[in-house]
Amino acid sequence: MSDEPPEGLTRVAGDAGDAGDRIVPVAMPKWGLSMKTGKITEWLVAEGGLVEEGDDLAEIDTDKIAGTLEAPGAGVLRAIVAPSGTAAPVGCAIALLGPADVPQAAIDLAVADARSRLARGEPAEGDGGGPVTGTVEVAGRSLAYATEGDGAETVLLLHGYGGDKDSWLFVHELLAARHTVYALDLPGHGDSTKDVGAGTLDVLADAVSGFLDVLGLDRVHLVGHSLGGAVALAVASRQRPRRIRSLTLVAPAGLGAPVDRAYLRGFATARTRRELKPQLLQLFADETKVTRQLVDDLLKYKRLDGVPTALSALLPMLEELDLTGEEPPPVPVRVVWGSGDRVIPAPESVVLKGELIEVRQVGAAGHMVHMEAPAEVTSAVEAAMGT
Repeated sequence: MSDEPPEGLTRVAGDAGDAGDRIVPVAMPKWGLSMKTGKITEWLVAEGGLVEEGDDLAEIDTDKIAGTLEAPGAGVLRAIVAPSGTAAPVGCAIALLGPADVPQAAIDLAVADARSRLARGEPAEGDGGGPVTGTVEVAGRSLAYATEGDGAETVLLLHGYGGDKDSWLFVHELLAARHTVYALDLPGHGDSTKDVGAGTLDVLADAVSGFLDVLGLDRVHLVGHSLGGAVALAVASRQRPRRIRSLTLVAPAGLGAPVDRAYLRGFATARTRRELKPQLLQLFADETKVTRQLVDDLLKYKRLDGVPTALSALLPMLEELDLTGEEPPPVPVRVVWGSGDRVIPAPESVVLKGELIEVRQVGAAGHMVHMEAPAEVTSAVEAAMGT
């Protein structure tokens, strides 16, 4: 292993000389804009274990959803700073990676420094602090977004029906380690205006195209989930094909079986926890992902002024959506789907105007495959990007 830290990792603080320079922290991730702390429920790798980039390291529980922390680089897990059951602020080092030949004395010094920082709530050096938010005006609509990373390639993430930019929380962080990443709230969702006009696909696609224009984003890699996949395809095929470098569709609406109408209507009309939770359970293969906080947050969103009207306006379009006659965009296209999707069952392939595109199915994942298997989705995005 070289003296440089693995990609995606930062050097640890402390006075450990050259050996210290080769020790790198694994920080508590920032999954979503509101996350302040996370709790390590279980370490999946023991001290001394060899890990590759993307390997599962630990199970992390937040106030919104539980997730798996993946190794941001290759190395040996030299020390666990925060044992299972420990809560840690975002950005604090919870483990240390480093080559096997780094002396244990240097590891001990780094652990002491990391635990001191953890006790004070100080992030590891080099922590970026998570996504930065902003808003833009597009044709009279206010659109909210979050951005993170400073890589040469730009990625734009579009969420599904009833979701928001935070639904990309795991994928956003993984991609931002190498690229500049934007996650947009579509009209009617998140912190964007709730006006969706006639509720057509073109209304949403126009908003995304306008977002690209206002921010001057050119040659972006477009990624869309479910409804956002249909919007991404419309932008890449109909509106801004010359500004799109690649297209990744995640369980896209309009290209497989019809979206489950009972789910759509149940979600749109749910007004209580008892009505909403059964709908959310259909989104995941692992139903433990549906936490009380997740249900409460969605109920809060659904009670905002204009949201019931927006969701109802989009229903007819989603129920009848068929994009199989769409022109294939002149860019690399990847399609990824959870094999356990109960909202839009995963096909083996999709068709765009006669062109067959293979579907990469992900086991043990449902409709929210990007939340249950973020490394698989990130890999599909980067395959489309050619990176």
